[in-house]
Amino acid sequence: MNPPARQEFEYRRHGTPSLVAALDVRTGEVLTEVIARNNAATFTAFLDQVDRAIAPGKEIHVVLDNGSSRTAKHTKAWLAAHPRRHVRWTPPHASWLNQVVLFFSALTRRVVRHGDFASRDDLIAKLEGVRLVP
Repeated sequence: MNPPARQEFEYRRHGTPSLVAALDVRTGEVLTEVIARNNAATFTAFLDQVDRAIAPGKEIHVVLDNGSSRTAKHTKAWLAAHPRRHVRWTPPHASWLNQVVLFFSALTRRVVRHGDFASRDDLIAKLEGVRLVP
């Protein structure tokens, strides 16, 4: 039985981090990174990190929503320069089709919702410390 949910009377917001993630649908392994800014340069730097994590001979199929950092000219140029990536775009308002959204949903339920965080860094530590096993 789950303990009763707790909600403080005075909620203090300490700031929010942005998190990007890549999901290997075969293994359920998720690569995450807390980013300072959600822009095209930061997003393509994360794609570089994903590139380094995957063997050079393998093709990469990427499902992206239509967020501004994913549709920016900089990102589209980066994707064009990396031909082993095959991009699939979710239709507008259908990001739920992207399987990594399930990871974010589980992360929200297990860490964020009803969480108590002393600071932004505390929240980040708790996000990075959780292990979601498929």
